[in-house]
Amino acid sequence: MASHIVGYPRMGPKRELKFALESFWDKKSSAEDLKKVAADLRSSIWKQMSGAGIKYIPSNTFSYYDQVLDTTSMLGAVPPRYNWTGGEIGYDTYFSMARGNASVPAMEMTKWFDTNYHFIVPELGPDVKFSYASHKAVDEFKEAKALGVDTVPVLIGPVSYLLLSKPAKGVEKTFSLLSLLPKIIPIYKEVISELKAAGASWIQFDEPTLVLDLDSQQLQAFTAAYADLELTLSGLNVLIETYFADLTPEAYNTLIGLKGVTAYGLDLVRGTQTTDLVKKDFPKGKYLFAGVVDGRNIWANDLASSLSTLQALEAVVGKDKLVVSTSCSLLHTAVDLVNETKLDDEIKSWLAFAAQKVVEVNALAKALAGQKDEAFFSSNAAAQASRKSSPRVTNAAVQKAADALKGSDHRRATNVSARLDAQQKKLNLPILPTTTIGSFPQTVELRRVRREFKANKISEDDYVKAIKEEIKKVVNLQEELDIDVLRNDMVEYFGEQLSGFAFTVNGWVQSYGSRCVKPPIIYGDVSRPKAMTVFWSSTAQSMTKRPMKGMLTGPVTILNWSFVRNDQPRFETCYQIALAIKDEVEDLEKAGINVIQIDEAALREGLPLRKSEHAFYLKWAVHSFRITNCGVKDTTQIHTHMCYSNFNDIIHSIIDMDADVITIENSRSDEKLLSVFREGVKYGAGIGPGVYDIHSPRIPSTEEIADRINKMLAVLETNILWVNPDCGLKTRKYEEVKPALNNMVAAAKQLRTKLASAK
Repeated sequence: MASHIVGYPRMGPKRELKFALESFWDKKSSAEDLKKVAADLRSSIWKQMSGAGIKYIPSNTFSYYDQVLDTTSMLGAVPPRYNWTGGEIGYDTYFSMARGNASVPAMEMTKWFDTNYHFIVPELGPDVKFSYASHKAVDEFKEAKALGVDTVPVLIGPVSYLLLSKPAKGVEKTFSLLSLLPKIIPIYKEVISELKAAGASWIQFDEPTLVLDLDSQQLQAFTAAYADLELTLSGLNVLIETYFADLTPEAYNTLIGLKGVTAYGLDLVRGTQTTDLVKKDFPKGKYLFAGVVDGRNIWANDLASSLSTLQALEAVVGKDKLVVSTSCSLLHTAVDLVNETKLDDEIKSWLAFAAQKVVEVNALAKALAGQKDEAFFSSNAAAQASRKSSPRVTNAAVQKAADALKGSDHRRATNVSARLDAQQKKLNLPILPTTTIGSFPQTVELRRVRREFKANKISEDDYVKAIKEEIKKVVNLQEELDIDVLRNDMVEYFGEQLSGFAFTVNGWVQSYGSRCVKPPIIYGDVSRPKAMTVFWSSTAQSMTKRPMKGMLTGPVTILNWSFVRNDQPRFETCYQIALAIKDEVEDLEKAGINVIQIDEAALREGLPLRKSEHAFYLKWAVHSFRITNCGVKDTTQIHTHMCYSNFNDIIHSIIDMDADVITIENSRSDEKLLSVFREGVKYGAGIGPGVYDIHSPRIPSTEEIADRINKMLAVLETNILWVNPDCGLKTRKYEEVKPALNNMVAAAKQLRTKLASAK
């Protein structure tokens, strides 16, 4: 029985690629140094999978930034502003598209389906001249082959690539991106021909858009694309991989009807109903790559349950046509549980990171083939039973409090207009008030202090003294820049103080480019044993007369940015988190914090991929946010923040959150957000669409920012508009942050003067 992995994490177990990329971008190392780190990581990944017994090992899933940008490079679809003149795309052009450069901005970045991974959105139009401009897929296949590993090269499928694209600036929004299919198929044919010549026997096309709500024209595009590719694919085994949700019956029928296709990869973890479609009708002689090992969470697989599912499928598709696989790429999980030295043994026994999932896939394949590892299965069953019965998972008081939430919508008693009036009397802010969103740059010294405190190398008194000094520096900087509402920079680790959470040492997951996050693990019922941020927020407020924001992460974002327990519905866990945050919000208010930011950066990210499921999700997600702040006074201003998603389709739910002020990413997405207001949506609360992209090192000019603010003033009332960056500043350097914020404040002042003189 064969086994397959859809894709694998790229960063390395200790984030080796992250550090290599950042060293290269800072001109501290050469392109050759970067290439060597990348080659070593790829070699290690391929050999690991080969050694674990995986038959179908992917190649071309490694990327320096993201796989969609790799496909843009392969197709030569470089926007004209990057001045690419043809030939093989090099690092300068590639990273300029991803990050921008001194003279031009980056391409738009958005979330990859409903994950916290981001991709660079292709900008296409009728005049794009496609050409085969990156041979990465072929080069990596040959590289693996030279190491003695036969791989399955992976390409983003042509239809999904176009459906994930957007019309370039100046191109009509109604332009049909699928009309470009005949122009990109010839490039795919060149790549396929080279892979065949290099000795490939299998090829994998990732077509994840098949799980979306597609119309008949979009489904027909898949049929047309693979009919056109059929002759070129002749002689290859072709796998079409889908993931993240169920297929509709229409999409499933389209998939199994594609010409020249040998195998179908299905997510049977999030796509539970797809199993029924397979049992009802599966084409004879085709392979089913059954994604039964969860590629998006870190819980150990219930091997007995998965084996039962596989045995049922085996009876449908045939013993020699069933391949055990992951539900999606393991890119979305941490790399290796072996690197976790501080998790206790009980929790550790419940988990499986990418390396362990590879072993699970192979163990299931061997069990299906009659070579069941009884000891491995027995150990797994014991861990499953331990998790179900552990007293640390359940808290009766928390469950009772969450149950009591039913029957109320938890709205503040006064409408937002009256609250804003009361808040203005207390805060006395100018028009177009300025603020920042998230953390300021994390200096080497600050990281050292935190690291040493966690390692018990410095005392708590020394730690508090060092953090207070850092807070004072950041407060002074904000005052020097003349920012109106300041933020406290030292509260980002408050989640470690919540019960029901576990935290890893090396559980890093790639978010985009070199940016990695370490998602917490929610293993049990959530509560707040004591105040988490009040001391630091009060300390920061004591250092200034200006309003100092208390900074918290909202319940929906905590949920969506965590590895969440899978033994109860997600909304139940979210309500528990909301109650914990509510306690913290009310303690901040009692401590004299008059502005509290409750970030919901990931609310849109968690929106289900199917429209039929949107209403239920938005109902409990918005309700969870309102729970956090329903008890504060009118004079306490509640901010929230959202970033890097398409918000236009949920704008009414955003309004229903009833925050006093929302700051929201806008500049990198080409100001799409503003279009919703141009179309007549009325927004009465404070709003700060981002005026510059913080994920690019580029420093915007005062004039550029003022131009953005003027565009906002054309569709938003002056008295509700805030001026702020797109997102937090943590990933930037101070030499980038200071001039950018200085220009932002200067632009706001310039427009205040202009507006005052116009009265």
